[in-house]
Amino acid sequence: MSENQQDQPIKPVVVEHRRVVIQNSHGENLVGILHETGSRELVVICHGFRSTKERIPMVNLALAFERDKINAFRFDFAGNGESEGSFQYGNYSREAEDIRAVVEHFKREQRLVTAIIGHSKGGNAVLMYASSYNDVRTIVNIAGRFHLKRGIEGRLGKNFREKMERFGFIDVKNRRGEIEYRVTKESLVDRLATDTRLACQKIPLYCRVLTIHGTVDEFVPVEDAHEFAKYVPNHNLCIVEGADHEYTKYQSLLCSIVLNFVKTGLSKDELSPSCTNKKIIDSRL
Repeated sequence: MSENQQDQPIKPVVVEHRRVVIQNSHGENLVGILHETGSRELVVICHGFRSTKERIPMVNLALAFERDKINAFRFDFAGNGESEGSFQYGNYSREAEDIRAVVEHFKREQRLVTAIIGHSKGGNAVLMYASSYNDVRTIVNIAGRFHLKRGIEGRLGKNFREKMERFGFIDVKNRRGEIEYRVTKESLVDRLATDTRLACQKIPLYCRVLTIHGTVDEFVPVEDAHEFAKYVPNHNLCIVEGADHEYTKYQSLLCSIVLNFVKTGLSKDELSPSCTNKKIIDSRL
């Protein structure tokens, strides 16, 4: 190396946060934020039930990848946040289609989508995606729900079936009596008909899946995480002691676990279908 070459300063990585609009297969515009670092690799980050791309786990995960010079894209599903469309209670397959639109968009830009990460309901959506499409080899499910028939009474009431049959919809209200969202019979049927176990079993062996779940999750019991471990062919399980549904006190740990898992996949031969099936229990808290 010449003296002149040695004297040249190292160019810093310029990070850009750019608003990107992508049309899904139903003609609805999905709005997201691209954390552009200049790399070819990109991870897609998906939010949960009635959430948005601006919630803390999604933002912090994107920033963690940004700091490691990996592009990240966090977006709002149709009917949520800034995206067009109507909110739906079930809609798992439609959200998988939204992810498909995002992946195809970045493929056309010659990006390499290396991982899809989903929190809560978004965890179910990314697993649904992996079971239907075979083009992303690393999936991260954060606090997803395995038993979709559970948790309904808590939101809709114990007599939700009777009310749904009578009126065809249920309006969910907050403590002030204000309507927050409407659950239609169609969307409820969609949730009840979604077969999580079958979707998990259909995920190809070469797709690495990590499930992360907190032991004090107040919405989805940690036992659901162990159900994913039973049925996903190539599964890694990480239980975080003391963490709630949004990892309120453990954001740094969550980001570290996800980033390390994704980077392990990047270090492997992308064309090789062979992966380990190791169970990880994390209790370093």
